Amino acid sequence: MIATEAAHLLQVYPQLPLDLVSARGVFLRTAAGGEILDFYGGHAVAALGYAHPRVIETLARQAAEMTFQTNAVALEVRARAADKLAGVAPPGLTRVFFVNSGAEANENALRLAFFARPGREKVVALEHGFHGRTAAAAAVTWGASKWYAFPHAPFPVTFVPRDDVARLEENIDDRTAAVIVEPIQGMAGAVALEPSFLKALRRRCDETGAVLIFDEVQSGIGRSGHYFACEEHEVTPDILTTAKALAAGFPVGAVLATEEIAQHAALGSLGTTFGGGPLACALVETVLDVIESEGLLAQVQRVSERIRSACRVGPVESIQGAGFLLGLRCSRPAAAVRDDLLKRNILVGTSADPSVVRLLPPLILEEEHVDALSKALEKVSPA
Repeated sequence: MIATEAAHLLQVYPQLPLDLVSARGVFLRTAAGGEILDFYGGHAVAALGYAHPRVIETLARQAAEMTFQTNAVALEVRARAADKLAGVAPPGLTRVFFVNSGAEANENALRLAFFARPGREKVVALEHGFHGRTAAAAAVTWGASKWYAFPHAPFPVTFVPRDDVARLEENIDDRTAAVIVEPIQGMAGAVALEPSFLKALRRRCDETGAVLIFDEVQSGIGRSGHYFACEEHEVTPDILTTAKALAAGFPVGAVLATEEIAQHAALGSLGTTFGGGPLACALVETVLDVIESEGLLAQVQRVSERIRSACRVGPVESIQGAGFLLGLRCSRPAAAVRDDLLKRNILVGTSADPSVVRLLPPLILEEEHVDALSKALEKVSPA
């Protein structure tokens, strides 16, 4: 299949030696009839696993009613999805703008911040953060110069070390339009920011008037064991972005903002052709319904604790992150651990940290699947 794709597709993705033909629950199925236990979740996208009956029913029903309509027409399904998302958002984030991806959500969040703080020119971001590959999102992504092909960034960016309150306070001032951070840095290896740092960040933004943006593209929609990771520490941003798990595999992202920020978005100031389409919105509503009706937030918290207690074996020296956004810090290269686990029919991810294996499983994962991972890790050499 890799060779077949290579005939016409740009070769920009390193790919695993898997020939997948279908998936169900938390298992992937290969052309040879094998099953792979999926702890990667399609890069944190498959929130409800694969072939969830509610997802299939929603797609079929909505496709029969209406597959697409322009944002120039108001839709009930879009209104329901926005109501549902605002209903689970941190207090005060009452305005929703639907887009197609996490990068697009971050791009529009930054644009909103500059609308809200005219005359300010700079953005503060964190070292090791990842926010996407579009122009503004890449500009605030640490180390993006290796693939950032534009001649220059659209605005000045200052990067500060994570959890360094002194550097934070030094660099956020009255010229700062926005500060963008991930409460849990996903690509960095599932590194959760210190609660005291997040609180200091909120306080400094209040002092200077800078707009605080939380990128929860990866950590949001239940992955942390809360709808949004920032809820655990009761720190609410002015703008929050999310995507990945939001529609269980269908492309969608969202920007959530306070009323104060939203008032600066005039007619025509933001736009997207496919964002807020009926298929995506129907699935947003369904995903949030299923998380609530199946008690998946409590399940993520419970099963995450099982991972922490059972999987510090073999090459795993420590476990970081939260919920189902976890990093297994290993005594040998993460890529080698990933490859050894794949030989044992378990798929995990790696990260920008070469020592960290990343776990991003579907929210429906059970303890028995954790036990399978633990047994496999015991067989992986620690050196």
